Amino acid sequence: MSLALDPAAQDLLFREARTANTFTDEPVTEEQVQAIYDLVKYGPTAFNQSPLRVTLVRSPEARERLVQHMAEGNRPKTAAAPLVAILSADNEFHNELPALFPHFPQAKDVFFAERPVREQAALVNATLQAGYFIVGVRAAGLAAGPMTGFDYAGVQKEFLDDDHTPLMVVNIGKPGDDAWFPRSPRLAYEDVVTTV
Repeated sequence: MSLALDPAAQDLLFREARTANTFTDEPVTEEQVQAIYDLVKYGPTAFNQSPLRVTLVRSPEARERLVQHMAEGNRPKTAAAPLVAILSADNEFHNELPALFPHFPQAKDVFFAERPVREQAALVNATLQAGYFIVGVRAAGLAAGPMTGFDYAGVQKEFLDDDHTPLMVVNIGKPGDDAWFPRSPRLAYEDVVTTV
């Protein structure tokens, strides 16, 4: 069976997509980031809660502060990427639910009054949105280098607040020389899918 998506788009978004480790110095514009968001904001989340928040690290001073919190192997590429985004989960997302889920505005209080419940929902749904974001970066003709190797508490203290939980740091730009590691194996369909 063929997919509805054009094969070239399938390659761009998935089959040829890799985590980029080097980038050119071509800047990533605000317009490109806006276009990425305007595409991926339509990806579904539970109750349309949309808890993902994006912090763009553009200034040299902020970049220097971020690099200090990255794992040793991630520091050079984070320092050199044209744009770096910190993706986080907003644990107070429920305050937006009356506008985002207008047919049942009471969901804010009925389902998400308790902070631990919100934190779990925000973690799951913002992580889902982070996946959309990475695919959106690829759809914009850019490469993404998502990383979870960093000091989470340090990044939260430096760039966020107690209501935002960092999920990942994503380097963004046009891929540079030797940007890709060799393709790693993938699990086969029968190793992943179970029918009950």
